[in-house]
Amino acid sequence: MNRSERAVEMFYKGCNCSQAVFCAFEDLTGFEHDTALRISCGFGGGVSRLREICGAVSGMIMALDMLYGYSDVSDPRLKSEHYMLVQSLCYKFKERAGSIVCRDLLGIKGSSDPESPPRTEEFYKTRPCARLIGLAAEILEEYISEREND
Repeated sequence: MNRSERAVEMFYKGCNCSQAVFCAFEDLTGFEHDTALRISCGFGGGVSRLREICGAVSGMIMALDMLYGYSDVSDPRLKSEHYMLVQSLCYKFKERAGSIVCRDLLGIKGSSDPESPPRTEEFYKTRPCARLIGLAAEILEEYISEREND
């Protein structure tokens, strides 16, 4: 099972979009499963259902940060390089999905959605979330593979 499939499977088991993507890479990031779930839990629904940046994108960025992020805050070059990397993956997602904004991807108006419909078979049929989760994990997995082959 590849990471994209693993992320989608985790979503169907109850993870939010951010958790599903971030946890699909937990073996590489070194986080215990429970810790990975906790770190990423507030980013689902476009940051706690505020419908801002897609949670799948947030999970992708968090995993990318853990794998290739910087910790030397005194070097502005590192920040700039990492931001360019994050932007490049976000642009890939946007190119393939149409947006990185949750509400745009869901086709809803407004910036807050305190409740989400129950996860029924109908929910999964009408929401693009599983596809977007798979896409975010796929983009990061492609990047990791390209980087390893350089």
